[in-house]
Amino acid sequence: MTSDQPQTILSHLEELRWRLIKIGVAVIVAGALALLFADQITNLLEGPFEEAAPRSNLQALAVGEQWGVLMRIGLFGGLIIGSPVVLYQIWAFVTPALTPRERKWAIPIVAALVVLFLGGVAFGYWSLPRGLDFLLEIFPGVETNLQIGLYYSFTLRFLLAFGIAFLYPVFLFAAAAARVVTAEQLARGRRWAVLIIVIGAAFITPSGDAFTLLVLSIPLYLMYEATYWLVRLTLRR
Repeated sequence: MTSDQPQTILSHLEELRWRLIKIGVAVIVAGALALLFADQITNLLEGPFEEAAPRSNLQALAVGEQWGVLMRIGLFGGLIIGSPVVLYQIWAFVTPALTPRERKWAIPIVAALVVLFLGGVAFGYWSLPRGLDFLLEIFPGVETNLQIGLYYSFTLRFLLAFGIAFLYPVFLFAAAAARVVTAEQLARGRRWAVLIIVIGAAFITPSGDAFTLLVLSIPLYLMYEATYWLVRLTLRR
């Protein structure tokens, strides 16, 4: 069955199953590779905490807590290293629903997804020590020795939230390329975009504090504006 022929629900489910298997294999292999550099990754991820609270320590309060942290590091590293494969498989699953003209954007769109995802994670990492400094200094007299498992849960969700949030301009541009939206509609929808971005940022950020919300919302709106001008100048719609 070619991608231009109608597919049944069962064939879609079979396609989805194989895409998920490939994603799983890619994440596992990339995660195993990441674990080879576990010490370097832990130093990198604990750096923001040491910068925000240099006189504090991370502590494990359960027997298997450090093992759980190690597995999270492997999963996180697998998602980062395997992100090109993961994002390609997601796009490949959507591709059969597109026209041949729309499929020509496959390589640029997948490349943009990877760059934006990694850029979002990097921006989140840059923001993390500033967010920790704000959150850990609300009550100056409180000791800030954190449980290592909770710290890593917060940190990894924080970074992934930024990475995932940074992907939306690609889908917005793809919608414009597919003639679902136009530049004029994007221009008229600026106020709604601000509202949706703020609500979305509040929903996906793990801490829910005003600092993180602001730090995530500003670049998301700037990307909305960039996408509008890209649609207007390149697609002329």
